[in-house]
Amino acid sequence: MAGGKETPRQKMIGMMYLVLTALLAMNVSKQILQGYLSVNESLVKSKKNLEENNKRVAEAFQHALEGNAAAKPYYEKAQQAQKEINEVYKYIGELRAKIVAHTEPTAQENEKIADTLNLRHMEKIDDYDIPSHVLGIAEPKEPEKGPFTAYELRQKLNGLHDKLVAMVDAMQKDPATKFLDDDYKGIKKKFESIKPTDSKRVEDGVEFNWEMDNFYHLPLAAVYTNLNKFQNDLKNIEAEVLQVFSGASGKLAIKFDAIKARVVAPSSYIQAGQKYTANIFLAASSSKLASGDMEVLVGVDSAAAAAGQKGTNVDIIGGEGVYEVGTSGMGDQEYKGVIKYKNPDGTFKYYPFSGAYKVAPPSAAVSADQMNVFYAGVPNPVTASAAGVSPADIQVSASGAGVRVSPKGNGKFEFNFSGTGDCMVTVSAKTKDGVKAQGPPIKFRVKPLPKPELKLSGKFAPSELKKGELALIGGLGAGANGFDFQANYVVMQWEVTAKNNGKLANATGNGPSLDGAAKQALSKADVGSRVYFDAKIKGPDGKVTSVTTGVKVLR
Repeated sequence: MAGGKETPRQKMIGMMYLVLTALLAMNVSKQILQGYLSVNESLVKSKKNLEENNKRVAEAFQHALEGNAAAKPYYEKAQQAQKEINEVYKYIGELRAKIVAHTEPTAQENEKIADTLNLRHMEKIDDYDIPSHVLGIAEPKEPEKGPFTAYELRQKLNGLHDKLVAMVDAMQKDPATKFLDDDYKGIKKKFESIKPTDSKRVEDGVEFNWEMDNFYHLPLAAVYTNLNKFQNDLKNIEAEVLQVFSGASGKLAIKFDAIKARVVAPSSYIQAGQKYTANIFLAASSSKLASGDMEVLVGVDSAAAAAGQKGTNVDIIGGEGVYEVGTSGMGDQEYKGVIKYKNPDGTFKYYPFSGAYKVAPPSAAVSADQMNVFYAGVPNPVTASAAGVSPADIQVSASGAGVRVSPKGNGKFEFNFSGTGDCMVTVSAKTKDGVKAQGPPIKFRVKPLPKPELKLSGKFAPSELKKGELALIGGLGAGANGFDFQANYVVMQWEVTAKNNGKLANATGNGPSLDGAAKQALSKADVGSRVYFDAKIKGPDGKVTSVTTGVKVLR
């Protein structure tokens, strides 16, 4: 509205526009704040669930001490860690109440009242000034470092992180409280989640640190939610401590957590006529087992292993030994060894095992699904297989007769040919060492499609038909007589010639259906004469063939 004097009506419109803009801005702000309320409520529920779960685990851990002195040092350390975590957890709750007490009018600067208020029912959730002031970061370049400030919260979280790391480091050096390597590294990495980290982003010439990222110039709803998030992180750390410490003590409710069905057969290579036998049972293992708790040694027996001989050490993956060996030799192969298992008291037990397998030269099979030869010009469905190879890992390549191979999944393929002659098919298998051929190439013949014939009254090129049968013919069919391959032949054009009362009657048309003139010529055909059908038939390969069929008319 620049330029010229405004009328009262223009002034009123301008004021209404400004008010509307302000209202829209307020609505956007409220919508954003509603998002914080929803997130905060989810965090509160999560905290409650974690608290209840941690309480149950801690009680179970305590009950597990009975009859197992080795678990006691782990339990005592877990209690110490819980005490350190809960002190910081309580401090965050007090800090949150102090902020609410200074911001929310209904709290009347009373922290006990403030601690009972629900964020969704507060009036000043959009206040972004007072929380920053209470936390000592109202002036980012001159932050306060006194009690209950953002700076002090950072120090407490850093201190808790350092104490927990120092605790597990000391436990790892003590045989009475040692962890498995994966557990030790995993829990230290988990502790990093509570350690404050600066984003170092720059805004208005000020480099943001952790305190500013989480609290500076943010509304009460955001500050309140962030503090609940930090408490939630601490409860997650407490849960991790209880789980790892109790697991390391060997006092989990189920030590062997991987229970699987196993089938063990004397041989997986059976000739036709022989019986197949196998032992089927449940096997229990523990996903926590590693090389420090169990060793699988091949090539030694129990006595040799107890004497210190190592044999060939097998990798432990997911609590199970995974034995792999090259198979250059052919025929029956045998192996034996021993499982060296560590008891909770540090002693070892030895469990002998043996196994056998048969190594055969690579072989493969390829079958054409519908015929024992391939045909040019049409899709040829093919199934390929190889002994001991999953259908999903089968690959096929071919050469000759203009072949094109299309994989269809799980050992199924489609071959298309643009020519005829010989086709060489090679079956390969995908292995961890690459793609390997499964035997020599297999030779197939590629033949052209057979010549089509007309089909009349359900018969291929009949030499004679009764006059009544001719009268019922409404269309012409086509196909290859005696050809079992799925192939589609279509009549494109036709011509019918017959004698009616000694005179020639002729009709022509397109497509497989006969018109009225053709049907009339057939119904009036003279007995003893011959009716001729001339047609152009298109095969599945796209080629058009001219076909003529003469049929003698019977009474």
